[in-house]
Amino acid sequence: MVLSDNDIKFYNEQGYLLVEDVISKDQLDEMLSIVNNFYEKSKAIKNNDNIYDLEDGHSSTNPRLKRIKQPHQHTKFFWDIIKESKIQNILIDLLGQDISLKTSKLNTKAPGGGAAVEWHQDWAFYPHTNDNVLALGLMLNDVDVDNGPLMVIPESHKGPVLSHNNNGVFCGAINPDDKNFDISKAITLTGKARSMTIHHARTLHGSAPNNSDRDRLMLFYECNAADAWPLVGVGAYLKNGNPVDLCTQMENQMVCGKVNYQPRMENVPVVLPLPPAQDYSSIFTTQKTGGAKSAF
Repeated sequence: MVLSDNDIKFYNEQGYLLVEDVISKDQLDEMLSIVNNFYEKSKAIKNNDNIYDLEDGHSSTNPRLKRIKQPHQHTKFFWDIIKESKIQNILIDLLGQDISLKTSKLNTKAPGGGAAVEWHQDWAFYPHTNDNVLALGLMLNDVDVDNGPLMVIPESHKGPVLSHNNNGVFCGAINPDDKNFDISKAITLTGKARSMTIHHARTLHGSAPNNSDRDRLMLFYECNAADAWPLVGVGAYLKNGNPVDLCTQMENQMVCGKVNYQPRMENVPVVLPLPPAQDYSSIFTTQKTGGAKSAF
């Protein structure tokens, strides 16, 4: 075990956790080198694509990124680091022996106004047959209150799934005026590079714009116990209609253990993320084109 019994109890009760020194200094240096290479390649990109979400003001001379999508699919290092650091054992401590990686993303949050992520629950994007689902946020540089840290509301994973719709479409964010949303309860998760946040899929969270002169680089992995299967309507995570391809995909997504073909069904609150916003290619475009209301 990497986590103590008290760590696990805290996560289960509060819906979040912060763990320090999850990767080594050498691993961090290698990761930052790869990220710099992504930045260099982005200089030739003018529009969002399947790798890059661009920030306003992005150009070949001033590359500004919101996100690098699915970095583990583009660079093997981002997949291998799960097993070659403390990450896999942390996942086992919280999810059990059979674990699937749903997706990854590197939220780069450029200095001088990098985009906010409005308050939401990941669960609203991808409900499952049970909620043994979480997200990890690995800090690639120091994160403090000035450069847009992750914020969470403790114990919100035990409460309702709030509406993430606006004007009849899924906008990927809650209404700040929702009676079940109390921003005064928010906890800010700051830390040194190589630290990692963990939050339950139903935990309310968001992050303000980065108004500092420094990047805020966080590598997110979204994972689930293998017996937690995504429900219909969540097509972004199960892309194959062909059963052979589907089985191959599920096998390829396993962090450790075996694929579970018998979903564990629990009485969990479910609202499908439908109808979709005009552009649902990322949380940023979903929140923008869906008309999400800002709490920042």
